[in-house]
Amino acid sequence: MAALGQICRNVRLLFGQTQLYRQVVSVNSARCVSQAASQPEPSVVENEAVNPTFVNRNPRNLEEMALAVKDRGWKTTWPHRQFYHRLVFSRTQHHVTAEVFSSSSPVPVLSCSTKEWALKQELASTACVAACQAVGEVLAQRCQQAGITRMVYRAIPWQYRSEAIQSFRKAMKEGGIILSEPRRKYIGT
Repeated sequence: MAALGQICRNVRLLFGQTQLYRQVVSVNSARCVSQAASQPEPSVVENEAVNPTFVNRNPRNLEEMALAVKDRGWKTTWPHRQFYHRLVFSRTQHHVTAEVFSSSSPVPVLSCSTKEWALKQELASTACVAACQAVGEVLAQRCQQAGITRMVYRAIPWQYRSEAIQSFRKAMKEGGIILSEPRRKYIGT
């Protein structure tokens, strides 16, 4: 009989442990299952509200729309300051340099020169017509990467007809750069 009592005790113990296990599993599964909290839907009126104080965080945006103010300067100053970006091309006995200036900064925004080693090693001469064309191609690519597609270029009248400047202008135009800026639009207030 003692053996039968021992077996019954073990069965009750085993049955009790399985019931405890079921309770623990049900508690843990209730913890693992989470429900998303219900969020109130935004009203239509809030979605259509417009901020009355808009701040333009992209200063180039107004330039692209030709709405930004161009500094006029004095009539006697040369070169004129009525531009967003200005292209300056200079050619010396040894090197060719082209720089793009912004109207708000005396420091060039972009530049290209035959003094750069990557350009210098590809050229036979750093002051010939081919060098001017290469500088124009490289500067046009850099301007496209920077997002500057329009700029003012006013060549000095007695240098304008030279073959070097004509090849430089042609390379810039073929690179997708427009060498004139749109006229400023005035909005009536």
